[in-house]
Amino acid sequence: MIRVLVADDQTLVRQGIKALLDLSPDIRVVAEAVNGDDALRQIIPVAPDVLLLDVRMPGRNGLDVLRVLGEPPHVMPPTILLTTFDDEEVVYEGLSLGARAFLLKDVSLERLEAAIRAAADDKNFLYAVLNEDTTQRLKRKDVMDFDLQSDELTGREFDVLRLMSAGFNNREIADMLTLAEGTVKNYVSKLLAKLGVRDRTRAVLKAAKQGLL
Repeated sequence: MIRVLVADDQTLVRQGIKALLDLSPDIRVVAEAVNGDDALRQIIPVAPDVLLLDVRMPGRNGLDVLRVLGEPPHVMPPTILLTTFDDEEVVYEGLSLGARAFLLKDVSLERLEAAIRAAADDKNFLYAVLNEDTTQRLKRKDVMDFDLQSDELTGREFDVLRLMSAGFNNREIADMLTLAEGTVKNYVSKLLAKLGVRDRTRAVLKAAKQGLL
């Protein structure tokens, strides 16, 4: 069973999400938080498998919570950001801070369930959950300085990068490309080095912004 903590300052939203997810055979909302500070207080004792975090809350907002969780000794559970606004700046910052996905609150139950299962399975479900308009704007935004040229990546590195962007882990990529898992790990390390980033999420974001995806 995937245990979820929902953090949202709107009672009806929290209760609605809980009621919907409790219909799922493998997902349960085990705790609710009314703001960012409340979420931070509950994360350690509740130890959720997935955190559903509203971006805009009074006091500490969702991005503030991610910043706190990203600093030692905190441990960030797989986190999905929720919002009523389609704001690419927030998408970029939230994913850069370590969120696994970004969903609008009018998302279908099926897509929310898929994102939760992907997050619980340690996948970055980035481009499957962003709408096409936001994805295209992210690709066009000149937020980072880019110096990587497409011809600096090998064909196999492109294959690995595309599968990373779809949220597959090293083992799954290895199976799909008929490679050893250690070989895929080496490809991922090379991609991080070439893109000048420290994790897979930033690698996918930077590659998308540069138009490599």
